[in-house]
Amino acid sequence: MNAPADEASAIIAELERRLAEAEETLAAIRLGEVDALVVRGADADEIFTIEGEAGYRDFMEAMDPGAVALDSLGHVLYATQRVATLLGVPLDQLQGRHFSETLSTENSARFEALLAAAAEGKPVAGARFAGRSDSHFDISIGAMRIGTVSGYAVTFTDVTERVRAEAAEQNERIARAVIASANEAVLVCDRSGIVTHANAAAAGVHDGELVGHRFADVVTLVFPGATGLMQSEDFIALALSGTPVQGIEAVAPQAPKVKDYLVSIAPLRVIGDQISGCVITMVDLSQRKAAEQQQLLLMAELDHRVKNTLALVQSISSRTLSAEDTLEGYQVAFSGRLQALAATHNLLAVRSWSNLQIGDLLAAELAPYLDQGADRIFAQGLTFSVVPRAAVALGLILHELTTNAVKYGALSNDRGTVSVVAAPRESEDAPFVIDWRESGGPPVGAPTRRGFGRTVISHSLRYSATGSAELNFEPGGIHCRIVVPREDVVV
Repeated sequence: MNAPADEASAIIAELERRLAEAEETLAAIRLGEVDALVVRGADADEIFTIEGEAGYRDFMEAMDPGAVALDSLGHVLYATQRVATLLGVPLDQLQGRHFSETLSTENSARFEALLAAAAEGKPVAGARFAGRSDSHFDISIGAMRIGTVSGYAVTFTDVTERVRAEAAEQNERIARAVIASANEAVLVCDRSGIVTHANAAAAGVHDGELVGHRFADVVTLVFPGATGLMQSEDFIALALSGTPVQGIEAVAPQAPKVKDYLVSIAPLRVIGDQISGCVITMVDLSQRKAAEQQQLLLMAELDHRVKNTLALVQSISSRTLSAEDTLEGYQVAFSGRLQALAATHNLLAVRSWSNLQIGDLLAAELAPYLDQGADRIFAQGLTFSVVPRAAVALGLILHELTTNAVKYGALSNDRGTVSVVAAPRESEDAPFVIDWRESGGPPVGAPTRRGFGRTVISHSLRYSATGSAELNFEPGGIHCRIVVPREDVVV
């Protein structure tokens, strides 16, 4: 039976609360603390201005977010200066204008979609738009009534600085990732030359802590190409003044691993044109230095070989001239020996001056005669390689043997044969022996005159105590036993 009494008490309490709120509101109005009243409705809020349009406008202008009041068709009833600034449109050109027309084509379509959603009662809050001049703002839309007019209240929140801060933070993360991923040592210094960032590769520059220390104190650099007056501090100062330094060769004598670097220092501009530090990139030059050293060695070796070759050619020319009776004979003999020398050099060049096999030398000398008598030449076991000096000597020996065989020996008729065979070795210490043996040619007798060809054969391998070539004029054909110096054979 107490229920009706409790319900009546609740109603009375609610009426008393509303009366208190009404008295409080009236008191605020009398004190000039209220410019407008917003009455919440089921479908839209209703706004009533208290002291006319001027007071309400002052109130709206004082709000940090911009605001726009639109009628039901999207025309501007009212807009604050902040909105005009965000949109880059003069305030007096906004009044009465369809709001979508003040936006870019893309933004206009988005705004129309959001306005349609608000008309259906769907919440629209915090939709982000990109404005002109790299500005950004969030838009919220709500239905409302101003007096007898129905429309929409649109608020604009300038988030340009927030977006820029987020972009800067994202760029910072990307920059850190790039630096961390670089194969080269990358260090970032502030304006005082203090290292603030260093990637993993920088550990090759200094084996201690880098961050927090002055670069010049923890990384000692010597610039061979510059005078002693130029130090790393000077290059850093140049970069901090806006002048980048690129591609300076430097030596880091105290670096734990790599000593030679190519150093570049660039100004660091994080925001705008203000230089906040510098970025130091140190590229490992050890491979390049090694290549340069190898190149110098090769040039020295080439110079040595050219001189030796010229001396050899000079000797061959002089000895050939003294051994020949006619100018024509000299020309033929000297040209042949010069061609033999050139053929050996060609083979060495193709094989990068290494691993030239005896069989290749023999093939080069016999090549002009293979078409007419390949089945008369037998080679076996000539697959071992020799160093360049032995190759040159063997090339000359094989040339003299071939020339003699073609002119007087087994290759001077159509029946003779030439056998070039590497003798079996009984042990690893046994010499490398090659037997040149001719048969089926004209009868052989010992020559009465010793020509330069025999000298070439017997002397070419005497640069070594273990090298020799012995020529025997056997009745059945010439036999030459060639012993290749053991130290010149590549096993």
